[in-house]
Amino acid sequence: MLAALLPILLVAGCATAPGQSTAPTVPSARYVALGSSFAAGPGVTVSADNPATRCTRSKDNYAHQLARLRQLDLVDVSCGGATTAHLLGPWKELAPQLDALTPDTALVTITIGGNDVSYVGYLFVESCKGAEDRPALAKAFAMCKAMTARQPSFPAPAVPTDADWSKLAADLDRIAAEARRRAPQARIVFVDYVTLLPSGAPCPQVPLSGQALATAQATADRLARLTASVAKHNGADVLRASTLSRGHDACAAQPWSNGFVARPGVDPFTPYHPNLAGMTAIATALDRMLGR
Repeated sequence: MLAALLPILLVAGCATAPGQSTAPTVPSARYVALGSSFAAGPGVTVSADNPATRCTRSKDNYAHQLARLRQLDLVDVSCGGATTAHLLGPWKELAPQLDALTPDTALVTITIGGNDVSYVGYLFVESCKGAEDRPALAKAFAMCKAMTARQPSFPAPAVPTDADWSKLAADLDRIAAEARRRAPQARIVFVDYVTLLPSGAPCPQVPLSGQALATAQATADRLARLTASVAKHNGADVLRASTLSRGHDACAAQPWSNGFVARPGVDPFTPYHPNLAGMTAIATALDRMLGR
């Protein structure tokens, strides 16, 4: 579980670069969804896979919702815990996600990069520190202890270095180029990560110190900028989920993501991940971006 964790309408960067398809996505067109848990949707309603797999794909993640809206033939190979390496190469029993692309693919969405820079992993570890010795967060801290007991040797995520960011940029470029090579007629859309954290002080759902909050926010902001830059450089679109979800962070009155601590009555629940409302907002924005 810890390994997996480590792992609408404002659309920026929609101008079409040379080589990007602008054709409407017609019913029955092949749509391939790539990415990490922020695409897969762990804890969002029910599993899309029967039997359920370790990838924790939801039947109501943004790809499945978009496919239903537009009657697309969806191939969802997103997987919780995935990094860029798992799009480019195999991951245990899983083939490289890019292998799902074919020359007749009409649409590709990509949400990846957060696990490469330990975004959610850092949030989880720092939130465990914040939950310690706080009676109101006893249940959350018990989860921290149980997970640490199962994986005592798992290293605490470090703040990403410049080398980490350079490698991520190179990997994202490789993914975009390979997607274009394998699916030359496809419209390629990078979907960045929804905003998890408040712009002001943390709330009970986000038990972070001020320093940890600032550090995690800096990582989120840099990841969003990098995703947009790679998309533009490679003639792809970008849906800025990070922008359209501002004001809907885990502390907001109408959150599009979960914090570390569940709100009353929220079940199922996956800490620091998009919820159903967030997935629906992204699907709606993608539908509008694609046009008719």
